[in-house]
Amino acid sequence: MRTAFAVSLLAGAAGLVPPAAASEASDRAALEALDIRYQAAVKANDAATMAAILHDDFVLIGGRGQTSDKAALLEEARAARTVYERQDASERSVRVWGDTGVVTARLWLKGRTDGAPFEYRLWYSDTYARTPQGWRYVLGQASLRLPEPP
Repeated sequence: MRTAFAVSLLAGAAGLVPPAAASEASDRAALEALDIRYQAAVKANDAATMAAILHDDFVLIGGRGQTSDKAALLEEARAARTVYERQDASERSVRVWGDTGVVTARLWLKGRTDGAPFEYRLWYSDTYARTPQGWRYVLGQASLRLPEPP
């Protein structure tokens, strides 16, 4: 990913790619890195990093329609009731439209909540908005749990 990013920046600087395309490539790279950082913070119950990335008006919508806000996610991380063995995203795609970006990925979760084991996969879409403070995670939506792999 770093190589592709560097190539797009060099191509843009050389005039081979329109400036908007180079900017979009750098935004996609920044959003992918930020989403990876956020997922790692969730796995580690790192409330400070989560707080820095989440917008104050953040909302998460689960597959059954339940909602959580920034305060609820940070409290959950601080309580550390969930210990993750896996919080692995794959099939990640990043799209950018001006000051809005969406990261979509398949997530494999495995761990324990209050000692009870869990393991499942789902799809998520994380929406980011460019703010004066940089990109912030404003809206998350998760699918229902996916069927178990064969």
